[in-house]
Amino acid sequence: MADRVHDDGQGIGLASRPALAPHMKLRRDSVRDRWVVLAPERILAPNAEAADVLLLCNGDRTVADIADALAPEYDSEAHTIAADIIALLQELAASGVIKHE
Repeated sequence: MADRVHDDGQGIGLASRPALAPHMKLRRDSVRDRWVVLAPERILAPNAEAADVLLLCNGDRTVADIADALAPEYDSEAHTIAADIIALLQELAASGVIKHE
């Protein structure tokens, strides 16, 4: 498995350390029983899988760490879900929801 995946210029790979962008807040909407991302002028409602990933995006964990943490929950191998996590993070980075190193 490649340790870097490049798409749309985002350059997110297994060694990337994603975090929510400074102007984004991940909060639990207890009324609707779901996670939401609060952004200036908008609210995003990630699906359950995206919320699981976002909850682990703290700027310290690598994408590989996130895949390792989620693999047991999804009864899958980390390398199997890593590509899906990278694709999701690339989309979130392109929309300004996350930043990464």
